[in-house]
Amino acid sequence: MARKKSTQKDENVNQARMAALDKTLGDLAKRYGEGAIMRLGEAHHMIVEAIPTGSLSLDIALGVGGIPRGRITEIYGPESSGKTTICQHIVAEAQKLGGTAAFIDMEHALDPMYAARCGVDVENLLISQPDTGEQALEITEALVRSGAVDVIIVDSVAALVPRAEIEGDMGDAPMGMQARLMSQALRKLSGAIKQTNTAVVFTNQLRQKIGVMFGNPETTTGGMALKFYASVRMDVRRIQSIKVGSEIIGNRTRVRVVKNKVAPPFRSAEFDIMYNQGISKEGDILDLATELDIIQKRGSYYSYGDLRLAQGRENAKAFLLENPDLMLEIEAAIRAQVLDEEPMPLPDDVEE
Repeated sequence: MARKKSTQKDENVNQARMAALDKTLGDLAKRYGEGAIMRLGEAHHMIVEAIPTGSLSLDIALGVGGIPRGRITEIYGPESSGKTTICQHIVAEAQKLGGTAAFIDMEHALDPMYAARCGVDVENLLISQPDTGEQALEITEALVRSGAVDVIIVDSVAALVPRAEIEGDMGDAPMGMQARLMSQALRKLSGAIKQTNTAVVFTNQLRQKIGVMFGNPETTTGGMALKFYASVRMDVRRIQSIKVGSEIIGNRTRVRVVKNKVAPPFRSAEFDIMYNQGISKEGDILDLATELDIIQKRGSYYSYGDLRLAQGRENAKAFLLENPDLMLEIEAAIRAQVLDEEPMPLPDDVEE
């Protein structure tokens, strides 16, 4: 009898607590709007949306099929490693999906002809070449808050020069101005980026730490804030040159995902970046299909089922480029095997 009374009392307490919680949630929704606070199971964005990068192997390494929307992404690496090329392919993929893209060109180095070869619709690309870092970040914030832009590229953090540095004398060494600028801007941007589901990509340069005897002496510019706020960080490296005879026609590039909050990190991808062309899609598909045994390689010969493609990697790439329907068929087979897996369901019952 005593146990029954205790159980009844506990149920009454729980009902009172749930009623109080529901009232509080209702008040918060009235005060701050729908979605200000919700149960995670009621959220509409359980699955992270992504914009493809133009490289299928990099999309696989990122785990969600591209760079995540509503998040900040940092792409860093040495000079001429392919950072801007990857960004231009991201812009091209966003435009193919019917989206709007903006390019904040702080380095004043965007080549419209090369961007067009990478697939960018340069006629409809929004571009800004600001004079100061403050102006660049204010433009970025305005575009994010508009909710009308799908992806924004800021190229690069190292070129975001604070106004005080521009107005000062050559040789002045004010400490930490760029880091403070980035820290303040990212505090303001992060919430708006999530609310508008905008993908924001920062490129960054490398610097050497002075006096480092052990460990990696490389670091990125702009302080520590971007490292914390970025959901994805990618390290881009040029690992070898691609030659035809004695002529260098491109670079082999390796991208390592050093931070990833939307999928398992520390995966890497390798692909070709060809001069005056950008990322070699046919080379990317050939390498992935060979790795997954969709295309068989015997010696130097490549074959797809009973069809012999070519002898040598460059010839096989050329064959795929000349036969786009076959390349699409092989790409679909790769996606079916790697990317189109069902997400892991949430457990119904959690055992305590």
